[in-house]
Amino acid sequence: MKAAKLSDRALVRVSGPDARGFLQGLVTGNVLTLEPGEARWAALLSPQGKILFDFLMSSPQAGASQGGGAEESILLDVRADKAADLAKRLTMYKLRAKVEVLNETGKFAVIALYGGAVAEGAKDSRHSDMGARLIVPAAALDSTLLTLGGDHGLDDYAAHRIALGVPEGGVDFPYGDAFPAEADMDLFNGVDFKKGCFVGQEVVARMHYRATVRTRVTKVLLEGVAPPPGAVITAGEKQAGTMGSSAGNCGLALLRLDRVEEAAQAGLPLKSGETALRLP
Repeated sequence: MKAAKLSDRALVRVSGPDARGFLQGLVTGNVLTLEPGEARWAALLSPQGKILFDFLMSSPQAGASQGGGAEESILLDVRADKAADLAKRLTMYKLRAKVEVLNETGKFAVIALYGGAVAEGAKDSRHSDMGARLIVPAAALDSTLLTLGGDHGLDDYAAHRIALGVPEGGVDFPYGDAFPAEADMDLFNGVDFKKGCFVGQEVVARMHYRATVRTRVTKVLLEGVAPPPGAVITAGEKQAGTMGSSAGNCGLALLRLDRVEEAAQAGLPLKSGETALRLP
Protein backbone atom coordinates (compact mmCIF):
# COMPACT_ATOMS: atom_id res chain seq x y z
CA MET A 1 0.00 0.00 0.00
CA LYS A 2 1.14 3.52 -0.80
CA ALA A 3 0.25 6.84 0.82
CA ALA A 4 0.24 10.30 -0.75
CA LYS A 5 -0.34 13.67 0.87
CA LEU A 6 -3.00 15.46 -1.19
CA SER A 7 -1.87 19.03 -0.61
CA ASP A 8 -4.28 20.22 -3.29
CA ARG A 9 -7.33 19.10 -1.28
CA ALA A 10 -9.20 20.69 1.65
CA LEU A 11 -12.32 19.99 3.70
CA VAL A 12 -15.69 21.65 4.06
CA ARG A 13 -17.75 20.37 6.99
CA VAL A 14 -21.56 20.41 7.03
CA SER A 15 -22.87 19.58 10.50
CA GLY A 16 -26.08 19.73 12.50
CA PRO A 17 -29.34 17.80 12.79
CA ASP A 18 -30.39 18.68 9.21
CA ALA A 19 -26.97 18.01 7.59
CA ARG A 20 -27.95 14.96 5.55
CA GLY A 21 -31.35 16.21 4.48
CA PHE A 22 -29.88 19.59 3.56
CA LEU A 23 -27.22 18.10 1.29
CA GLN A 24 -29.58 15.43 -0.06
CA GLY A 25 -31.67 18.08 -1.79
CA LEU A 26 -28.64 19.80 -3.31
CA VAL A 27 -25.98 17.36 -4.55
CA THR A 28 -25.87 14.57 -7.11
CA GLY A 29 -24.95 11.77 -4.70
CA ASN A 30 -27.15 10.04 -2.16
CA VAL A 31 -26.26 11.45 1.27
CA LEU A 32 -28.91 9.54 3.24
CA THR A 33 -27.32 6.18 2.45
CA LEU A 34 -23.72 7.34 3.01
CA GLU A 35 -22.08 5.07 5.59
CA PRO A 36 -18.92 5.49 7.69
CA GLY A 37 -15.96 4.03 5.86
CA GLU A 38 -17.11 5.28 2.44
CA ALA A 39 -15.99 8.27 0.39
CA ARG A 40 -18.69 8.91 -2.21
CA TRP A 41 -18.23 11.17 -5.24
CA ALA A 42 -20.82 13.92 -5.76
CA ALA A 43 -21.19 17.39 -7.23
CA LEU A 44 -23.07 20.61 -6.68
CA LEU A 45 -24.47 21.78 -10.00
CA SER A 46 -25.83 24.97 -11.48
CA PRO A 47 -29.59 25.02 -12.17
CA GLN A 48 -28.62 24.30 -15.81
CA GLY A 49 -26.95 21.05 -14.74
CA LYS A 50 -23.29 22.12 -15.07
CA ILE A 51 -20.72 21.08 -12.44
CA LEU A 52 -19.74 23.95 -10.14
CA PHE A 53 -17.95 21.83 -7.53
CA ASP A 54 -17.17 18.14 -7.17
CA PHE A 55 -16.04 16.42 -3.97
CA LEU A 56 -15.84 13.17 -2.06
CA MET A 57 -18.39 12.97 0.77
CA SER A 58 -17.68 11.02 3.95
CA SER A 59 -19.34 10.62 7.32
CA PRO A 60 -17.07 10.36 10.37
CA GLN A 61 -19.73 8.56 12.37
CA ALA A 62 -22.91 6.60 11.81
CA GLY A 63 -26.02 8.64 11.17
CA ALA A 64 -29.68 7.83 10.88
CA SER A 65 -30.93 7.18 7.37
CA GLN A 66 -33.33 10.09 7.56
CA GLY A 67 -31.51 13.24 8.53
CA GLY A 68 -29.04 12.12 11.19
CA GLY A 69 -28.70 13.27 14.77
CA ALA A 70 -27.67 16.45 16.51
CA GLU A 71 -23.96 15.66 16.09
CA GLU A 72 -24.27 14.59 12.45
CA SER A 73 -21.38 15.76 10.30
CA ILE A 74 -20.63 15.28 6.60
CA LEU A 75 -17.14 16.05 5.30
CA LEU A 76 -16.66 17.27 1.75
CA ASP A 77 -13.16 16.57 0.39
CA VAL A 78 -12.80 19.25 -2.30
CA ARG A 79 -10.09 21.00 -4.32
CA ALA A 80 -8.35 23.40 -1.96
CA ASP A 81 -8.83 26.38 -4.26
CA LYS A 82 -12.59 25.68 -4.33
CA ALA A 83 -13.21 25.16 -0.61
CA ALA A 84 -14.04 28.77 0.29
CA ASP A 85 -16.40 29.16 -2.68
CA LEU A 86 -18.12 25.86 -1.91
CA ALA A 87 -18.67 26.85 1.72
CA LYS A 88 -20.07 30.20 0.58
CA ARG A 89 -22.42 28.58 -1.96
CA LEU A 90 -23.74 26.04 0.55
CA THR A 91 -24.32 28.82 3.09
CA MET A 92 -26.45 30.63 0.50
CA TYR A 93 -28.70 27.57 0.30
CA LYS A 94 -28.94 27.13 4.07
CA LEU A 95 -32.01 29.32 4.75
CA ARG A 96 -33.65 27.87 7.89
CA ALA A 97 -31.94 24.48 7.82
CA LYS A 98 -30.32 23.52 11.11
CA VAL A 99 -26.83 23.18 9.70
CA GLU A 100 -23.45 24.82 10.06
CA VAL A 101 -21.09 25.08 7.08
CA LEU A 102 -17.40 25.40 7.95
CA ASN A 103 -14.37 25.76 5.72
CA GLU A 104 -11.82 23.53 7.46
CA THR A 105 -8.88 24.46 5.20
CA GLY A 106 -5.63 24.21 7.15
CA LYS A 107 -7.14 22.32 10.07
CA PHE A 108 -7.13 18.88 8.50
CA ALA A 109 -5.08 17.07 5.86
CA VAL A 110 -6.17 14.51 3.26
CA ILE A 111 -4.09 11.41 2.55
CA ALA A 112 -4.75 9.00 -0.32
CA LEU A 113 -4.14 5.30 0.36
CA TYR A 114 -3.79 3.19 -2.78
CA GLY A 115 -1.85 0.56 -4.68
CA GLY A 116 -2.70 -2.45 -2.54
CA ALA A 117 -4.92 -3.69 0.26
CA VAL A 118 -6.21 -0.76 2.33
CA ALA A 119 -7.39 -1.44 5.87
CA GLU A 120 -8.19 2.10 7.05
CA GLY A 121 -9.71 5.33 5.84
CA ALA A 122 -12.89 5.85 3.82
CA LYS A 123 -13.04 3.68 0.70
CA ASP A 124 -13.12 5.74 -2.49
CA SER A 125 -16.23 4.40 -4.24
CA ARG A 126 -15.38 5.81 -7.67
CA HIS A 127 -13.50 2.63 -8.61
CA SER A 128 -12.80 -0.65 -6.82
CA ASP A 129 -9.04 -0.04 -7.15
CA MET A 130 -8.95 3.66 -6.22
CA GLY A 131 -8.09 2.95 -2.58
CA ALA A 132 -9.23 5.14 0.31
CA ARG A 133 -9.07 8.64 1.77
CA LEU A 134 -7.70 9.21 5.26
CA ILE A 135 -8.44 12.52 6.99
CA VAL A 136 -6.16 13.53 9.87
CA PRO A 137 -5.54 16.72 11.88
CA ALA A 138 -2.96 18.86 10.07
CA ALA A 139 -0.63 18.62 13.08
CA ALA A 140 -0.62 14.82 12.79
CA LEU A 141 0.10 14.68 9.04
CA ASP A 142 3.85 14.05 9.15
CA SER A 143 3.69 11.42 11.88
CA THR A 144 0.82 9.64 10.12
CA LEU A 145 2.71 9.54 6.82
CA LEU A 146 5.71 8.14 8.65
CA THR A 147 3.67 5.24 10.01
CA LEU A 148 2.32 4.63 6.48
CA GLY A 149 5.78 4.36 4.92
CA GLY A 150 6.24 7.94 3.76
CA ASP A 151 4.73 10.23 1.14
CA HIS A 152 4.75 8.91 -2.43
CA GLY A 153 3.64 12.29 -3.76
CA LEU A 154 0.90 13.84 -5.84
CA ASP A 155 2.40 12.76 -9.17
CA ASP A 156 2.45 9.09 -8.21
CA TYR A 157 -1.15 9.23 -7.03
CA ALA A 158 -2.18 11.08 -10.21
CA ALA A 159 -0.61 8.31 -12.32
CA HIS A 160 -2.65 5.77 -10.35
CA ARG A 161 -5.87 7.77 -10.90
CA ILE A 162 -5.22 8.30 -14.61
CA ALA A 163 -4.46 4.62 -15.18
CA LEU A 164 -7.93 3.84 -13.80
CA GLY A 165 -9.54 6.48 -16.03
CA VAL A 166 -10.90 8.55 -13.13
CA PRO A 167 -11.22 12.27 -14.00
CA GLU A 168 -10.08 15.18 -11.83
CA GLY A 169 -12.24 18.31 -11.70
CA GLY A 170 -10.62 21.47 -13.03
CA VAL A 171 -8.05 19.47 -15.02
CA ASP A 172 -9.92 16.82 -16.98
CA PHE A 173 -13.20 18.72 -17.15
CA PRO A 174 -13.93 22.43 -16.63
CA TYR A 175 -15.97 23.71 -13.74
CA GLY A 176 -19.05 25.62 -14.84
CA ASP A 177 -19.08 24.12 -18.33
CA ALA A 178 -19.39 20.34 -18.04
CA PHE A 179 -22.36 18.12 -17.31
CA PRO A 180 -21.90 15.20 -14.89
CA ALA A 181 -22.06 12.63 -17.71
CA GLU A 182 -19.34 14.49 -19.62
CA ALA A 183 -17.15 14.11 -16.51
CA ASP A 184 -18.06 10.39 -16.29
CA MET A 185 -19.79 10.91 -12.95
CA ASP A 186 -22.52 8.51 -14.03
CA LEU A 187 -19.86 5.85 -14.65
CA PHE A 188 -17.99 6.33 -11.37
CA ASN A 189 -20.86 6.38 -8.87
CA GLY A 190 -21.11 10.17 -8.73
CA VAL A 191 -24.82 10.50 -9.59
CA ASP A 192 -27.76 8.70 -8.00
CA PHE A 193 -30.67 8.78 -10.45
CA LYS A 194 -33.08 7.24 -7.92
CA LYS A 195 -32.52 9.57 -4.95
CA GLY A 196 -34.95 12.30 -6.00
CA CYS A 197 -34.45 15.97 -6.73
CA PHE A 198 -31.21 17.92 -6.54
CA VAL A 199 -30.06 21.17 -8.13
CA GLY A 200 -29.89 20.64 -11.91
CA GLN A 201 -31.48 17.19 -11.65
CA GLU A 202 -33.97 17.60 -14.51
CA VAL A 203 -31.28 18.34 -17.10
CA VAL A 204 -29.00 15.56 -15.84
CA ALA A 205 -31.80 12.98 -15.83
CA ARG A 206 -32.94 13.98 -19.33
CA MET A 207 -29.42 13.51 -20.73
CA HIS A 208 -29.11 10.15 -19.01
CA TYR A 209 -32.42 8.63 -20.02
CA ARG A 210 -32.36 10.01 -23.56
CA ALA A 211 -28.70 8.98 -24.05
CA THR A 212 -27.80 12.39 -25.47
CA VAL A 213 -24.21 12.56 -24.14
CA ARG A 214 -21.87 13.46 -27.00
CA THR A 215 -18.77 14.37 -24.99
CA ARG A 216 -16.95 12.35 -22.33
CA VAL A 217 -13.65 12.16 -20.50
CA THR A 218 -11.90 9.24 -22.15
CA LYS A 219 -8.65 7.41 -21.48
CA VAL A 220 -6.08 7.82 -24.27
CA LEU A 221 -2.62 6.48 -25.03
CA LEU A 222 -0.01 9.01 -26.09
CA GLU A 223 2.58 8.53 -28.81
CA GLY A 224 4.95 11.40 -28.15
CA VAL A 225 5.35 14.20 -25.63
CA ALA A 226 2.32 14.58 -23.38
CA PRO A 227 0.31 17.69 -24.34
CA PRO A 228 -0.52 20.07 -21.47
CA PRO A 229 -4.03 20.15 -19.99
CA GLY A 230 -6.31 22.19 -22.22
CA ALA A 231 -4.37 21.50 -25.42
CA VAL A 232 -6.64 21.11 -28.45
CA ILE A 233 -7.11 17.64 -29.94
CA THR A 234 -7.94 17.41 -33.63
CA ALA A 235 -9.25 14.74 -35.98
CA GLY A 236 -8.28 15.85 -39.45
CA GLU A 237 -9.29 19.52 -39.61
CA LYS A 238 -11.99 19.23 -36.93
CA GLN A 239 -11.52 19.89 -33.23
CA ALA A 240 -12.31 16.65 -31.40
CA GLY A 241 -11.66 17.67 -27.80
CA THR A 242 -9.12 18.90 -25.28
CA MET A 243 -6.35 17.22 -23.37
CA GLY A 244 -6.60 16.66 -19.61
CA SER A 245 -4.08 15.17 -17.18
CA SER A 246 -1.43 12.66 -18.17
CA ALA A 247 1.24 10.41 -16.70
CA GLY A 248 3.80 8.70 -18.90
CA ASN A 249 2.11 7.50 -22.09
CA CYS A 250 -1.38 7.48 -20.56
CA GLY A 251 -3.76 10.41 -20.33
CA LEU A 252 -7.33 11.56 -20.08
CA ALA A 253 -9.03 13.68 -22.72
CA LEU A 254 -12.43 15.36 -23.00
CA LEU A 255 -13.52 14.07 -26.41
CA ARG A 256 -16.43 14.57 -28.79
CA LEU A 257 -17.44 10.95 -29.27
CA ASP A 258 -19.11 11.50 -32.64
CA ARG A 259 -16.00 13.14 -34.09
CA VAL A 260 -13.76 10.40 -32.72
CA GLU A 261 -15.99 7.83 -34.41
CA GLU A 262 -15.97 9.79 -37.67
CA ALA A 263 -12.18 9.99 -37.55
CA ALA A 264 -11.89 6.25 -36.95
CA GLN A 265 -14.15 5.48 -39.91
CA ALA A 266 -12.18 7.85 -42.15
CA GLY A 267 -8.81 6.56 -40.97
CA LEU A 268 -7.82 9.95 -39.54
CA PRO A 269 -5.53 10.07 -36.49
CA LEU A 270 -6.28 11.97 -33.32
CA LYS A 271 -3.53 14.49 -32.65
CA SER A 272 -2.61 17.22 -30.23
CA GLY A 273 0.23 19.20 -31.70
CA GLU A 274 2.80 16.63 -32.86
CA THR A 275 1.56 13.95 -30.47
CA ALA A 276 -0.71 11.19 -31.76
CA LEU A 277 -3.44 9.85 -29.47
CA ARG A 278 -5.24 6.54 -29.66
CA LEU A 279 -7.91 4.87 -27.60
CA PRO A 280 -6.83 1.79 -25.58
